[in-house]
Amino acid sequence: MASPTAPFRVALLGVGTVGRATADSLVRDAGRLAEAAGRPIELAVIAARTPARLQGLALPAGTQVLADPHAAVEVPGLDAVVELMGGDSPAGEIVEAALRAGRSVVTANKHLLAARGQALETTARQAGARLRFEAAVGGGTPVLRVCASDLAAVRIECVRGVINGTTNWILDAMERDHLGAGAALAAAQVAGYAETDPSFDVDGIDAADKLVILVRLAFGTWISPAAVARIAVDGPGAGRPGIRGVEATDVAAAEARGHRIRVIAEARRTAAGIVASVVPREIDPDDPLARAHGIGNVVVFEGEPAGTVMVAGPGAGGPATAAAVLADVAALARGEGSTWAGSAAAAVGLLATEAAR
Repeated sequence: MASPTAPFRVALLGVGTVGRATADSLVRDAGRLAEAAGRPIELAVIAARTPARLQGLALPAGTQVLADPHAAVEVPGLDAVVELMGGDSPAGEIVEAALRAGRSVVTANKHLLAARGQALETTARQAGARLRFEAAVGGGTPVLRVCASDLAAVRIECVRGVINGTTNWILDAMERDHLGAGAALAAAQVAGYAETDPSFDVDGIDAADKLVILVRLAFGTWISPAAVARIAVDGPGAGRPGIRGVEATDVAAAEARGHRIRVIAEARRTAAGIVASVVPREIDPDDPLARAHGIGNVVVFEGEPAGTVMVAGPGAGGPATAAAVLADVAALARGEGSTWAGSAAAAVGLLATEAAR
């Protein structure tokens, strides 16, 4: 058994925006992280399929640099694997293998968790491995920790949130600067808040993935991303996924009524099961979700006996998300468990039928 003061050795997979910010902080803030973790955190291995992404990073002399993430996970003596590659494959196979080998994993990969969360949780529990994923929802905002730990004694009936910074930035720009939908999207791309292919964001896929993860922690069950409704039957943008159908005229009409349009991710208990959706809604400015501006996220939990609890903070950005990743690494180094904390193993969720909605 390792000494509690021995370095906590980490393999970092992926050097994109979040991966690079994580690597940089591991080196630059080593002293502060060691205080938070109770022991030094060592960047033992870094896997980068594109070596040019490492330029400018002052890596410790002992850090191994490998092109193959599969090989990085197999390096002896690792305490945790930090997966920041994104996507379903090969990330899914690598995370599965690490967990099966009993190695702790930290990931910010919301798409992977939404698609394979049930299987990954089962593997982690069976192998006695720990799986942490705070950064997968809310970026630098500790939404999942609040849900799984601070609200553990609360029976949550509903979770509502603005959990996609890109679409919120676009809607904010349409309202503030009176831009059309296309111009607002182009501005978001120039600002670095929208991808060249923005489909995952503007079609509501990203928010649906995040809602699946929130449902797991709020209601103790996994649901399928495909079961999250992304096309509104009424209101702004009705008939098209996400914000594809929201026009400047919708935003102007809402503003004339003193309202705002936000993409609302919502999951609610019903007698028939869980009703889940990610659709644009016109909301009153007194609604807590109307406070979400730019890339900010706001999540509201409703339940007994706590009533309403709101969590707000930055929902995107390399440094903010890296901070959540490293908080998970520090938690593992202190001996804490998985993100689901002490909750029972999840079941596959029961979704309400369309008729019950």
